[in-house]
Order: sequence, then structure tokens, then C-alpha cells
Amino acid sequence: MPKKRSGGGLSSTQQAAKFLGVSVLAGAVMAGIALPAVGALGLAAKGSVESFDELPANLKTPPLSQRTTILDADGGQIATVYSRDRTVVDLKDISPFMQKAIVAIEDSRFYEHGAVDLKGVLRALNKNARSGEVSEGASTLTQQYVKNVFVEEAGDDPTKVAQATQQTLGRKIAELKFAIQVEEELGKKKILENYLNITFFGQQAYGVEAAAQRYFSKAAKDLNLQESALLAGIVQSPSRYDPVNDEAEATKRRNTVLARMAAVGDVSQEEADKAAKAPLGLKVSKPKNGCITAVNDAGFFCNYVKNVFLNDPVFGKDAKTRAKLWNQGGLTIRTTLEPQAQASVHQSLQDHINASDEVAAATTLVEPGTGKIVAMGQSKPYGSNAKEHETEINYSVDYAMGTSAGFPTGSTFKPFVAAAALEEGRPATQEYPSPYELTVPSPIQTCGKPYTNEDGAKIPNENESEKGPYQLKKAMALSVNTYFIEMVADIGLCPVTKMAEKLHVRQGSGKQMPQVPSIALGTESVSPLTMASAYAAFANRGMYCTPVAIEAVTQRVGDTSKSLQVPKSACSRAMSEKTADTINALLKGVVDSGTGQQAGLGDRDNAGKTGTTDERRNAWFVGYTPNLSGAVWVGSATQQVKMQNITIGGVYHDLVYGADTPGPIWKDAMTGALSGKEAGSFVPVHIPDPKEKDEDGGDKPGGGNDNGNGDGNGGNGGDGFLGGLTGGGNDGGGGTEPTFPDGFIRGNGNGGGRG
Repeated sequence: MPKKRSGGGLSSTQQAAKFLGVSVLAGAVMAGIALPAVGALGLAAKGSVESFDELPANLKTPPLSQRTTILDADGGQIATVYSRDRTVVDLKDISPFMQKAIVAIEDSRFYEHGAVDLKGVLRALNKNARSGEVSEGASTLTQQYVKNVFVEEAGDDPTKVAQATQQTLGRKIAELKFAIQVEEELGKKKILENYLNITFFGQQAYGVEAAAQRYFSKAAKDLNLQESALLAGIVQSPSRYDPVNDEAEATKRRNTVLARMAAVGDVSQEEADKAAKAPLGLKVSKPKNGCITAVNDAGFFCNYVKNVFLNDPVFGKDAKTRAKLWNQGGLTIRTTLEPQAQASVHQSLQDHINASDEVAAATTLVEPGTGKIVAMGQSKPYGSNAKEHETEINYSVDYAMGTSAGFPTGSTFKPFVAAAALEEGRPATQEYPSPYELTVPSPIQTCGKPYTNEDGAKIPNENESEKGPYQLKKAMALSVNTYFIEMVADIGLCPVTKMAEKLHVRQGSGKQMPQVPSIALGTESVSPLTMASAYAAFANRGMYCTPVAIEAVTQRVGDTSKSLQVPKSACSRAMSEKTADTINALLKGVVDSGTGQQAGLGDRDNAGKTGTTDERRNAWFVGYTPNLSGAVWVGSATQQVKMQNITIGGVYHDLVYGADTPGPIWKDAMTGALSGKEAGSFVPVHIPDPKEKDEDGGDKPGGGNDNGNGDGNGGNGGDGFLGGLTGGGNDGGGGTEPTFPDGFIRGNGNGGGRG
């Protein structure tokens, strides 16, 4: 009885034939039958590789995935990102040694045969039959190239990758069919060029240019003989012949390639022997992939750019199309990031807060009138190593773009309430009683069913000494809570939420602001980018512009590059110029003489607002100049840390306020970003002080009858703010001036005057 062979009774010759994809058709192939003329084979290929119905109709210029380069506004590189590290190069930019080495070891008869090397098939069949196993394949360089195209098309889908590489008759027939097409249409040189650009060389390097850079830190055109032989040898088994992990095995394989080159006459035996004695000469460069490689803390901005690309319909009709384009790469993305501004933000954060602190900070700067995001950074480094205090959560943006849901904004929301009131016709001198504590009025009109205070909720001011009546300018400067609740009760919630919508102020989750009075005090979570963009509308005299991060995108396709459409900023009027100018005057008062003095920029026109939330879990400063707007948030991402008796950046704080921590971060970031740039000015708006009269009236600030809050000689009425600030009148006895919330200095003299 004949000895049973492995493989279900198949002879070694039959097994080898099956491996080669010809099985019972091997005789026909070896007899030289032209495959395209055999209709049955075409049908077999179609039926066996249905999963490849998305293969390109023409393999002349397959869409090779390449690295994408992200640039700043000046053209400097921020980072490179890729699904496959590849840089496509022309054949003329590949060393002749490399071209000869790959042909010698992979398909020495490449220039002599067609798509199928019948001599190679016969040789492989004979050798495999004698050895009793599949010890030699017969795929030509063209066939290998086609298989690599199958793999490239499969992308990162493991099922498709398995189908692209499976040793089946259908897959092999499809490979042969396309190989014949490629041979007819491309020619040998183009096939070799495409092969060297598509094949995998290990260590995350796809294509010879990436491989040359990875192993030798040089361009493919500069590879010498022994370097070329090493790379050519890796292709057969990138893991086995990896020179980084197994130098001995890689050296042995390199020398095999050199011997083969000598055998086919590409080099002399003397040249081959000399090269074989040379060391490998590795100069390995680590892969620099992803936003983690970004400079100046720009990793978060880099990731935001990626998310914009994957989410904006301008880059594709659906998520799958956009993801395919991103993964294919070959993109050059020029962004709005300004190196000077980004470096300033990075330095400011480093100067004021440590990565190891239990709280974090995030800063975003936006250009009014264009929506350009010019800087974005945070105190926790970008990355996934928690031990190094890294995070991949972008605190500056909404959840959909960075997995952060935003943070309660505190009093930085109050300017939106004021803008809504001004648009409703309230004067800039609007006055409300503003007691220390207020039961929230009820009902309050909304866009629908009125709000009612069913629980009898009460709102206090920061300190008991804060008692009205107040006018808008002073209420904004002191950030008086009860004043803005009364303002909401007066104008209704609908104008406030409509103003928020016009300014694109939504919760970090994407939801609209709820129609409840507490929104006036910043109880809802909003991202720093949203706040910076909204305040930019004040600087832009009422015109809101949507934020943008991408200026231009080009994509390399084959030998050419094409420009892609990019998202454009959309500008719309959110409020009148008069309203915006008035808000600017109000918020200028905050940094000139109110809670935001620690953030003031000196001679440069600037305005802003502080914000601190319940239990000091969040602190904000949002401010702007005529040509730059910025938001700074400080707090715990989990909202679990109360910033009381806490050390931040090496500085101890009894209580953290918007002025004393976010304020200085904002000031330093803006100062550096604006250095050397034109200052610009706000359109001036005069807002009368309470009871302001002509020069002879004697009742101006300091005139003796304006601001006493008690019974001092300064008279009755007001709250002691202006009289105490300017001096010149009796402010209730001229008492001591302790520091109150948000760094504002107030008097505490007889009669309650405040300096």
C-alpha cells in the first residue's frame, strides 16, 4: 500500500501546485494558456474574491496610505500622523543599489518574464516536490505587488486583511489576473517603483523611503550597497530579519542578498564580499507618529484638528468616507496655530501650574473676526501615561471633539445676560435693588412655560457687605449675583438663551442652555474654546465667527497634489455694535478697577470677566483685546477638588478666585501672544456713574454724596464703591481695606464704605 501523504492524500507536487494557486489548473498555467482568455477563470476569480469588489479598477496608481503632516500657520511642522508610515518617492529617488538588490533576491528574472514566470513556477514545483514541503514560492515581483495592493485596500480591517493574504485558489487567480493587467499597462520600471513604495519593511516602515529613514536615518536615494541589501532582505520576513531585534539573523540575510546580487552580475564578487564584511551601520530613528510628538504642548490642538477632519462633512459625506481619507493620508494640513501665541500659552501654563498639581488648567486663544484658533494648551501633557500626569482628554473643547464635557463657567456667563438686556432696551445705567440675599423671583418668562421658583430657592452674594442698589457697571465690576438674577427676572430667560445661541454658547455636551435663572451665574458646563469664541464677538463689535483650525489641505495622489476644501468660519451678527461696545466698556471696567485687575494688560485696551463656582471647584478668566480673545479655566477634570487651602504651581491659596490664578495665566499668555503686534482700541462708550451730574453739582465720584453705604459724611445711597475708590469724599470713615473675593479691594470703614 502506498504511503499516505500529508494534506489529505495530495502528493507534494499537488500541495505545491495548490499553494501556487493553480491546483488542478496547474497544467494549463504551465502550458502557457493566457488567463484573460479563459472566461471560467475570470468567473472563478470573481466568485472567490467577492470581498474585493472595491478593488481599484486600475492599479496604475493605487491609493497608498502615507504619513500626514500637520503644520502651523507659518509652515512649521507640528506633528506627523499616519496609519502607515510611508512617503512615496519616484524611482529616480531610490538608490540603484536598492533597485538591484530587491530584484535580485525577490525576482531575478523580473525584466525577462511577463506577469507569470513559468520557469519559476516549474522550478518551484520541482523543488517543492523533492523536499516534500512548500519551500519555495513562485510569485513574481508583479504578483507580490498586486498582493500588497490587496492588503493596502484591506486597511486595518482584520477580516479583509486575512482575505487579502489567504492561500486560496480564488485569491491567487485574482492576483494573477491583475498582475497581467499591471504588466500590460505599467511597464517594469513603474511596477518596481510602486513595489518599493508599497511593501512593508518592518518597524512600522512602509515603503523604502520610510525604511531608509527608520534604519539608517537617510533618504532612500542615499542608500549604499550593504544598506540596500539589508533592506531588501527584510521584505521576505520583516519580523524574522528585523535588524533592531536580531542583528545576527539580519546580517546573515543581508549577506545572502549580496551573494545573490553577485551571482546575477549586479555587483562583482569582490564588491559583495567587501560589503558582507561591513557592519550593519544602523542609525535607527524612532517612529514619530501621532499628536504625542507635537511641540509646544500642541498635542491637544493636533488631536482637535484630527477630530475636525473626521467630523466635518466638508471632508466627506459620512464618517466612513472621512476616516478612509484620513487613514489614506498623504495630506499636508496647514492650520491656524500661531507659533508665537502657542509658545506663550505653553510657557504661561508651565509658569503658573505644575503637571503634578491636583488641578489642571486649559487655555485657548481665538482671533476675533476670523475665528482662527491661534493657540490651545493645558497643564497636563498630552499622552496616555497617567504616571507622568498625562491625559488625552482635551479640556479646551466640547465632548464630541475632545471627550471633555466642559466646566461650569461661574460669573463669566454674566456678560451674556447683560448683552441680552441691552438688546432688550435696558440702559447701561440699569439699576436693581440687589440685596445680599435674594429669593429667586417667580414666575420668570421663558420661551415657553414660565419658570416658577417652587422650592423657594435663594441666591446670595459673595459677601454680606455686597448690598445694593447697584447699576450695571458696578454690578459687573463687583460680579454681584443678585443683580443678574434680578436682570434675568426683568427681561425673561428667553432673550438670554437666544443670546447664548447667537454666540454659539452651548453646554459641552452640545445641548442648549436650559431656561433656568441659575444660568446667569454660570452653573452650566461650557468649554474654554466656546467661551473664547463668544467673547471674541464682543471684540468684533457684535459679529460672531465660528472657530476654525484648518487653513488649507493638500493631498498627494500619485505623482501630483490636489487641494481639498476646508471648513470656513461663518460670521453672523449676534448683537448690535452699540451693545458690543457697551459690553466692552463694562468689561474694561472689570480689569481696570473690578475683580479682574490682576489680569490687566496695562496700556493695551483689554476687557474681561472673572468667574468662580461653588466650593471653588472651577475658576475662570475670559478676556480679550480688539485683536485677540482668550479663555483660561482652572479646576479638577473630575470636579472633585475644592480649591481651598491648596497649592497650585508652588503657590499656596486659602481660596482660589478667577482673578488670582486664571487671571495671571491669561495675562502672561496674552502678553506673549500679542508682543510686537498692534494694540488697537475699543470704540469708547461713556457709561454715567450713579447720580453723575455736571461739574458744579458736586455729586461725582469723590464729591461727597455718591457712595456712602452707611451713615458716613459721604451721604446715603449707592454702595461705597466709587467714593472709596477715588477718595475725596467721606466714604464711611475710611476704614481698613481687606481683600475680598476675586482680588477686589474694598473698604470696611464706619458706615460700610468700600474702597
